[in-house]
Amino acid sequence: MDTTDGTVQFAKRETRRVPVASLTKVMTAYVVRRQARLDDVVTITTADVRHATAGGATTAGLRAGERLTVRDLLYGLMLPSGADAAHALAERYGPGTAKFVAKMNDAARALGLRDTRYANPDGLPSKGYSTARDQATLALAALRDPVIASVAKTPKRVVGKSAGHRGHVWRSTNDLLDDGAVGLKTGFTNQAGYCLSFAAIRGGRTYVGVVLGERSDKARFATARKLLDWVSEEVVSEGAGVTLP
Repeated sequence: MDTTDGTVQFAKRETRRVPVASLTKVMTAYVVRRQARLDDVVTITTADVRHATAGGATTAGLRAGERLTVRDLLYGLMLPSGADAAHALAERYGPGTAKFVAKMNDAARALGLRDTRYANPDGLPSKGYSTARDQATLALAALRDPVIASVAKTPKRVVGKSAGHRGHVWRSTNDLLDDGAVGLKTGFTNQAGYCLSFAAIRGGRTYVGVVLGERSDKARFATARKLLDWVSEEVVSEGAGVTLP
């Protein structure tokens, strides 16, 4: 999808409802940005840590008692895909996970995501679902937020030790950043497969794409690279595409 005019260059099964794993965290970041100040300080609880470790989820390596800013937690949420960061933010800005998820679904409706339902803030196996089309629309909205856009294109974030927390080094799980991409988020569960919401600049325009249910980590990035190569060769040079109604 061309973020400038909403033109869809290629789509396949784009309206099929499926789980999207940690792509869910894009909406978590989107809601937090509308609820919180970046300098707000959030205290990590034992429940935040246990939620991530008990579910076997990826974490930002947070410990109970640490106090971090929302700005730092957004990096912990998006780069290493920390379920502990997601839980901490949801608990603070729901307040409580249930109220936060309700805000996520309200935001989805406001964005016109008709085939999306969120059940938690981290994408762990649940009754939540979305579609490639809806996730592309969300990616477009998220990247219009300068803070989310900056976080999403960051390959590594170093948070120095302070009186309130340990030092942290968070690396993005998005290998596509090495190829000039500017975002956005990976996801994986056994139920969802390997997922990727990505954005890259080609021909002076930003394009977003979504890959859902791939068979391996390597395959999702290979598919995304093929799509971007196709955009460069066919769309940018010829101006092809289909405009959304």
